[in-house]
Amino acid sequence: MQNWLGRALLSRTLATPRAGLRALRTSAPLLSDHVFVHRNSPENNPSIPFEFNPENAKRAAEIVAKYPPQYKKGACIPLLDLGQRQQGFTSISVMNHVAKLLEMPPMRVYEVATFYTMFNRWNRSGKRIQDLDDSKRTSASHQPDILKLILTFHISDPVGKYFLQVCTTTPCQLCDAMGIVKTVEDHLGIKVGETTADKKFTLVEVECAGACSNAPVMAVNDDYYEDLTPESTIKILEDLKAGRTPAKLGPQSSRQASEPKAGLTSLTLEPTGPGFGLQQGL
Repeated sequence: MQNWLGRALLSRTLATPRAGLRALRTSAPLLSDHVFVHRNSPENNPSIPFEFNPENAKRAAEIVAKYPPQYKKGACIPLLDLGQRQQGFTSISVMNHVAKLLEMPPMRVYEVATFYTMFNRWNRSGKRIQDLDDSKRTSASHQPDILKLILTFHISDPVGKYFLQVCTTTPCQLCDAMGIVKTVEDHLGIKVGETTADKKFTLVEVECAGACSNAPVMAVNDDYYEDLTPESTIKILEDLKAGRTPAKLGPQSSRQASEPKAGLTSLTLEPTGPGFGLQQGL
């Protein structure tokens, strides 16, 4: 009886607004631009055959051989990566082929491919959900429009030849990462999540590239370009457009690796070597 009365009083107290107290408010919900289910398309469906080419088949066998037979499913991630490098993206056929090679249920491979953002299962093109203003995001009358965007947002194509990943996490934000994003958008004529018409470039934002001391950072496929400015970013893009590998990887400034921009402030003397400070005879 006391428990019932307590719950009743608590619910009445929470339901009754009090003078001078503000009601609880939340920000407008934002919808993810990822859909973690597969939808068949002319470019990505199980009827499209896929097998590793002879070179990659040999490489796949070498990878699988590193694992005990009962644990060969541990090769799932490197084999998916190998398939993506050959196919251009991680299609449903790539996943099914990896599942067959490793004698895994296909669903287990799908789970891996949808968990790690390194596997590109589609080309994010079309209108972005972020382009809707807050009133449309929260208005019930526009919910069908949002759902339509979700359903049409992901077109199952390979990403561009050059996959541009601009880090926009806090350290990079403080160093004008959004300026780098805008530079890429303006120079290539695309928005985040889109691919150029010639299929050369796909642009996405990523969370923490792990090179915070060299912010802002953009990864192009497997290569990192750091200490970016709008000017150095355009130069990199022009080199890629021309089919050239940019002359300099890593920091685009004058510094080496992650050394301080103003020069070393410690460890400026020659190392003393072994035995320094020890008693003679030891």
